Amino acid sequence: MIKKAGIVAAMIGLAAMVPQPAQAVELKDMVGKWKWTDYTVEVKECATNPSGAGICATVIDGPKNKGMEMIRSKLEKKGADFHGKVAHPATQDIYTTKLTMKSSDVWSLDGCTDKGVCAKGDFVRIK
Repeated sequence: MIKKAGIVAAMIGLAAMVPQPAQAVELKDMVGKWKWTDYTVEVKECATNPSGAGICATVIDGPKNKGMEMIRSKLEKKGADFHGKVAHPATQDIYTTKLTMKSSDVWSLDGCTDKGVCAKGDFVRIK
């Protein structure tokens, strides 16, 4: 009987170690104000973005391009990431980008332009 109890306890311990599925990330999780280098970007839910993305990401502060809309296509969910066209806040170049939520306060963007120029960086929540 002691052997069975030990085996059951070991199985329960192993079951507790099995990773649980991560919480589903949604576009609305991007809503807020974000900082990247010298730029501040405000993300809001909106129906006015011509891309049909469902969110708008506007440069609200930085050395240039204030007022620029960064989301340039619908953001398609693929697994835990979103993929779509995003304008670089400094250069206005359009990148085919993968957006990954590293934590509730950090989004990582990684992408390339049609000319093969690639960039990546983290946007950190400030509000």
